[in-house]
Amino acid sequence: MTLNKEKNGPTLGLVLGSGASRGWSHIGVIKALLKEGIEPDIVCGTSVGAMIGACYLAGNLEKLERWVLDSTRKDVLKFFNVKWSQSGFVDCEQLEKFLHENVADRDLQIESLSKPYAAIATNLYNGREVWFKEGNLVHAVTASMALPGLFPAVKDGDRWLVDGGLVDPVPVSVCRAMGADIVIAINLNSDIVGKRTGKKVEQKPLEKKGMLHNLKKTTKEVSNNIFNDSDKDEETPGSLVSITNSINIVQDRITRSRLAGDPAEVVISPKLSHIGMLEFHRATEAIEEGERCVQNRLDEIRAVIGET
Repeated sequence: MTLNKEKNGPTLGLVLGSGASRGWSHIGVIKALLKEGIEPDIVCGTSVGAMIGACYLAGNLEKLERWVLDSTRKDVLKFFNVKWSQSGFVDCEQLEKFLHENVADRDLQIESLSKPYAAIATNLYNGREVWFKEGNLVHAVTASMALPGLFPAVKDGDRWLVDGGLVDPVPVSVCRAMGADIVIAINLNSDIVGKRTGKKVEQKPLEKKGMLHNLKKTTKEVSNNIFNDSDKDEETPGSLVSITNSINIVQDRITRSRLAGDPAEVVISPKLSHIGMLEFHRATEAIEEGERCVQNRLDEIRAVIGET
């Protein structure tokens, strides 16, 4: 997809950053911008940002919003496999079904989208960025979202790809390279490091009461870990807490560095530290925060893009 050369004014790029469940706020950001008549010419995203951007350009944003607003903890838990395989514990079949039903059709190609789009992934073995600007849309989104430890790596030709947030959580440089003169970037990682929800999850050893009892108890504890990023100060952090907090730290540091080197004209930073990394059922809060942030910065956005 090439840019419209007849377009008057600067080319506007929208960059949607990584951030797992906090990414639902991207829906609110896009809705608020469109409501004000501000429509991006280029869309780039990493991880959940790649998914929301793809959904928007595929014309399925309202459909996805309806799904996330109606979802519960139980619905989200269906995506996770309590068996914890060596490659991750996300149920890939459930995820693929969800993406095809709510984000983009199975055969939709990036080249057929109405606007230029890119999803960012990471080459697992050499650490290089991978820009998906063509090819199957859902494949690109899946690779960009392959968070290590949670999702299995994605095979792409002769390489294995994982989450793009490991190298470029807020891909402003990609958007610039694709022709954006002005960039609005959404950073979901600005207030997450060092923040704790304060909730405590009691962890008890399994009792010898039979396989079914233990399986139910294990499922409950996995659910608690999925939906709670905190842990007791005096105890060794659980595996999910360690994974998610480590990823938060990495993404925060990389985001700060990359935005300092290639700043966007407008950086919107929703306050979402109270939402755990995997609390996907808290979509209403995230979407409303995205809308609120745009409204608070609307005068600045209009000034930057040359509107009065």
